[in-house]
Amino acid sequence: MKMKLLLVLSCVLCVSADVLHEDFFISGCSQTDGEQMFALDGEEMWYADFINKKGEEPLPGFIDGLHYQEGTYEAAVANLQTCKSNLKNDVKAFKDIPLKLDPPSSPMIYTRDDVELGEKNILICHVTGFYPAPVKVHWTKNGEKVTEGTSINVPYFSTEGVFSQMSRLDFVPQQGDIYSCAVEHPALEEPLTRMWVVEVQQPSVGPAVFCGLGLTIGLLGVAAGTFFLIKGNECR
Repeated sequence: MKMKLLLVLSCVLCVSADVLHEDFFISGCSQTDGEQMFALDGEEMWYADFINKKGEEPLPGFIDGLHYQEGTYEAAVANLQTCKSNLKNDVKAFKDIPLKLDPPSSPMIYTRDDVELGEKNILICHVTGFYPAPVKVHWTKNGEKVTEGTSINVPYFSTEGVFSQMSRLDFVPQQGDIYSCAVEHPALEEPLTRMWVVEVQQPSVGPAVFCGLGLTIGLLGVAAGTFFLIKGNECR
């Protein structure tokens, strides 16, 4: 298993009384490669190309920017060697420390839009509270595994030190269909599964029919009564 160590330094330099500039520096390494980069105000100004063994200034030549002095690449090589040495020591020091595992909470499953039978929709399985990332999410429809129309976003790291993640399933709801999302994570002995059933209440026609029928009968009764009343008056 590769372990990566990334050291980041960031500072804000006051160039004048009215303007602030952000000077950003990154130096990092893994067991096989490394990176060193300088940036100013979000623009990459210089980076070490360790493959071709030279420094690169990626901004176009017509831009009047900063230029880094000779020896910057050699300093980057020295930093890379130091980083790899520190990484080697860290791997030895931390290899026996058990990895912290936080299991996800029970997933929430819901639709993006209000459910209408026969209309395209998206079913969402929302997983929170786990560490490390990611989780694996499996979908089923009526007990059959579904892969088409599924997707999952990049894990989001919260301020509580845990991750959240959402998986989506494109579907067309049909009455009575049963969907499930099952979540797998190293902290779980078995997947967490949440079910969702398509249940759309159909409008009831019974009361309307009886109400209309009763009104019709009532009107007929009134009409008949009026007819006989008129006839009775004529016979007098």
